[in-house]
Amino acid sequence: MNRKIETKDRGEDEPDVVELIDDLAAKMEGSLAALLKRQDELEKKFNRPARPGGGGDLDTKAGDLAAEHKALGAFIKSGDETEFKALATDFDPAAGYFVLPQMSSTMTKRIYDQSPIRRLSRTISLEAGDVWEEPIDNDESGAQWVGERQERGATATPQLGMFRVPLCEIWGQQPVTQKLLDTSSVNVGAWIEGKLSDKFARVEGESFVNGDTPLEPQGFMTLAKSALGDMASRPGNALQFVNSGSATAITADGLRDLYWTLRAPHRANATWLMASATANALDKLKDGYGDYIWRSSSTAGVLPTLLGRPVEFDENMPTIAAGTFPVAFADWQKAYVIVDRLGLRLVRDPYTSKPNVLFDAFKRVGGGVANSDAIKLQQISA
Repeated sequence: MNRKIETKDRGEDEPDVVELIDDLAAKMEGSLAALLKRQDELEKKFNRPARPGGGGDLDTKAGDLAAEHKALGAFIKSGDETEFKALATDFDPAAGYFVLPQMSSTMTKRIYDQSPIRRLSRTISLEAGDVWEEPIDNDESGAQWVGERQERGATATPQLGMFRVPLCEIWGQQPVTQKLLDTSSVNVGAWIEGKLSDKFARVEGESFVNGDTPLEPQGFMTLAKSALGDMASRPGNALQFVNSGSATAITADGLRDLYWTLRAPHRANATWLMASATANALDKLKDGYGDYIWRSSSTAGVLPTLLGRPVEFDENMPTIAAGTFPVAFADWQKAYVIVDRLGLRLVRDPYTSKPNVLFDAFKRVGGGVANSDAIKLQQISA
């Protein structure tokens, strides 16, 4: 029911109530519009992919990743850069590359899942520079018992050094025919990401174990080997090995010797590393009581154990043969360091190899042994 608002006469100086109400409504509408605009800006900001090096979680939001895949798909199919301008935090068409923060995070996680060394080791994210360094204590200070009036000379001085990990560049190329780009209905961006992730995972994983050139990370198996213990003067950054007790096989006693050679502070966090073929041989070993020393887990996703410590498999490790080192036992968080330079660079090349379009990806990563005392090796030797 409509009601008529009755008004009474007012003086000339009295304000019009209707005008006041109209002014108030206009102000409220303006404030509401500003509030909604601010809300939209905040939503856009929170939904935008994080900048590289921002310290965010590697688990990216599904919406962000889907948007990046969509932008990547448009770029891959036609070279269209429009959506990248909105998504990429580092966009440089003149230089011919894009930095993809969300893809870089996802790719790092996939490598982490596929490479045992990457999963086990300490990982550093480097935002700038080509080298990562940290001080390293190579010795301990001296101390001794003294009498009340005994003369006291100088004790041993700790020897400090510098551990240095240079970054190396890893490159991968994925060719795709122009016809596939023109006619495919699949998510081409996600597909190329998966292909490059797999390539990078395999190449990195091999180098973390066996890398022996200046162009790749230092593999821990390429260091010198020595029978000298931690308290002795092992040459340089050599790794200590323990003989298996047989010239052709691994023995239960040899593994126990290896286990106890790693000192208690490292042994508590240690993990065995070996190839699957080596694990197959160890799975059959028994102790002096006739019990298997290998323990397979009955729970899905739980690692098997050997002498109470978990076992990881890396097919880059050598298999059992005379003189080889097929088993490593290490506290990997202390032993090996991986350094990642944040950001994946992707270049689209439709000209070099027609009718293919080439997609080149670049990433920088380094690795090295930070503490040689934290790794022990089993040598096949009597």
